[in-house]
Amino acid sequence: MSERTTTRRRQLGAMMRKLRARKGMTLEEAGRLVGVSKATVSRYETQAGPVKWIVVDALCREYGATEAEREAVVRLAKDAKRQGWWSSFADRIPESMNLLLTLEDEAVRESHFSCVYVPGLLQTRAYSTALQKANEVPLSPAEIEQLVDIRMKRQEILTRSKPLRLWAILDESVIRRVVGSPQTMGEQLDRLLEANESPHITLQVLPFSKGAHAAALGSFVIIGGTEPTLDVVYVDFHTGSLFLEKDEELERYRLAFEYLRAQALDMEASSAMIHRVRKEL
Repeated sequence: MSERTTTRRRQLGAMMRKLRARKGMTLEEAGRLVGVSKATVSRYETQAGPVKWIVVDALCREYGATEAEREAVVRLAKDAKRQGWWSSFADRIPESMNLLLTLEDEAVRESHFSCVYVPGLLQTRAYSTALQKANEVPLSPAEIEQLVDIRMKRQEILTRSKPLRLWAILDESVIRRVVGSPQTMGEQLDRLLEANESPHITLQVLPFSKGAHAAALGSFVIIGGTEPTLDVVYVDFHTGSLFLEKDEELERYRLAFEYLRAQALDMEASSAMIHRVRKEL
């Protein structure tokens, strides 16, 4: 099984484990109800080998999954071998980004909090290039171009027929940190102002004047599935990435995002602040 397939398959396994755990059912009990072995149910949850979507469908029904949950999980089972657009970039995509792209491909909404840089979905090419050039691991011009191409391609989820619903909260430091040159940063701020006019994008700025806030968790993204129970939190650290899916973890980050929304400026005031910072450049 290729690495690209493994990623989508891993997401399916995580969802199946979560639904069964929520029902409080053992592997043996689940298997008996749908006429398969305990080992088969375990294999479906641990990404060990192929799956049959009809069995996945039956398990979801026994787990009491909602219609939206069942449809989402069955779709993953049917698409387990489907490779996304990013498969052509396989050599340069780490496994963590591969999983992020798979999750985004299925997502209907994302909630971002950024305390350092502009979220990738809203970056201009010049801004993204400047970030890659600042990488502590030197990259060749070709490698930088390829990584930037991936980021630009990611942004197409904002313009697809059913665009992703994006809510982004930016710490004031994000709009004041000059990445690249003043011209590059000016173009990036213009992009943010343009994004805040989009009907499916909400952009807020969290000003320094608010002092201490709920973002001690650092930057994070809540990737929303068709049902809240299918949500995943993505946290990008300097040393790696984390994907969190436990109910208590999700609740912690959802609550933090709600606090941040309440503390941040509204859309109109946020755009006004970005305008002021743009003039200062």
